[in-house]
Amino acid sequence: MHGTIESTAKLDELRARATSLPLEQFDPGDPELFRTDTFWPYFDRLRREDPVHYCKDSMFGPYWSVTRYNDIMEIETNHSVFSSASALGGITIRDIDPDLRRESFISMDPPRHAAQRKTVAPMFTPTHLDNLALSIRERSAECLDNLPRGEVFDWVDRVSIELTTQMLAVLFDFPWEDRRKLTRWSDIATTIPGPDGLVATEDERQAELTECAGYFARLWKERIEQPPKSDLLSMMAHGAATRDMDAKNFLGNLILLIVGGNDTTRNTMSGSIYALSQHPEQYRKLRENPGLLDSFVPEVIRWQTPLAHMRRTALADFEFHGKQIKQGDKVVMWYVSGNRDEEAIEKPYDFIIDRARPRTHLSFGFGIHRCVGLRLAELQLKIIWEEILKRFDHIDVVGEPKRVYSSFVKGLETLPVKISA
Repeated sequence: MHGTIESTAKLDELRARATSLPLEQFDPGDPELFRTDTFWPYFDRLRREDPVHYCKDSMFGPYWSVTRYNDIMEIETNHSVFSSASALGGITIRDIDPDLRRESFISMDPPRHAAQRKTVAPMFTPTHLDNLALSIRERSAECLDNLPRGEVFDWVDRVSIELTTQMLAVLFDFPWEDRRKLTRWSDIATTIPGPDGLVATEDERQAELTECAGYFARLWKERIEQPPKSDLLSMMAHGAATRDMDAKNFLGNLILLIVGGNDTTRNTMSGSIYALSQHPEQYRKLRENPGLLDSFVPEVIRWQTPLAHMRRTALADFEFHGKQIKQGDKVVMWYVSGNRDEEAIEKPYDFIIDRARPRTHLSFGFGIHRCVGLRLAELQLKIIWEEILKRFDHIDVVGEPKRVYSSFVKGLETLPVKISA
């Protein structure tokens, strides 16, 4: 059983397509492959046979796929040829209507990128993280102590969403009673509109993002009139590079920080439970030696890869491994594939919590756009597991997760679990 989505036979059939389909028909960015968790053999074959692959027709238009670890790092660090700029399409495979594009520091090129990024960086210094750790532990303990025993519940909703949303509310000093709005806006920012989506149309999506902008504009006005404080909104309101942002840049940075703080941590929290359920011998190892958490955390982040890709746009014609990338072409770096590249990572399909080099992964990106909050993400995951190990012998996954319909956010919508009474 694979959630309520597909039968095992259907899944086997979907996976078999990857071996029989001609390479020129490959569309690894199809969100359905991610919803059904059947994309792995496509990327395995691309890494072997066509590591720089051109898909000429997809729901997102034509695009290049870069699938090997070292090739991804090469593209990621070549800013003179490969641009993140929102004006050219930004960082995801999906193109947004030019009128609706919103600049954020992750969708800027040097030198402008550094100044805006630097404004929020103090949030993630070691001293500040030490202060945050106390409240993360307190909230984690309270959340876990309130979980039901002996009955099935959704780990994603009760733990992953709740804790990451609380963390976001603290980072923004956001009204506590409205904190679930942050989760909603994060999901809306990355959802693909359609009959099965969170919203049916792009207009509905934009209406909710406009509501997000309006809510934060009121908070922004308050922060400007107050002395500088240590929350992200105050940092931006008083920062030289960010205090005069236009409305689109303001919303772009908000969405970046909300999605960055929500999706990645939430999906690794859920992914950690699922990974251990799939690898009971590793779960046993962790219970016997909680000191392995320092390597367990980056291994979960690699194994889950909460954002499946980042995209760049070619600023000039460029030959890459014998392929002719043209100016204006969309180039997708598949982190999810790089993190399973056997040339770079030993036994990449195995979940090994005491790996010798667990930080060899691409989940946070590489180079100047490397995730600004990566230390906070690791801290949250470490603390929740320290608290889990104190309380529970075992958390049983009792059904398959429901996965997100997206080839950008690689996440779990639901994960049914049970803690024995």
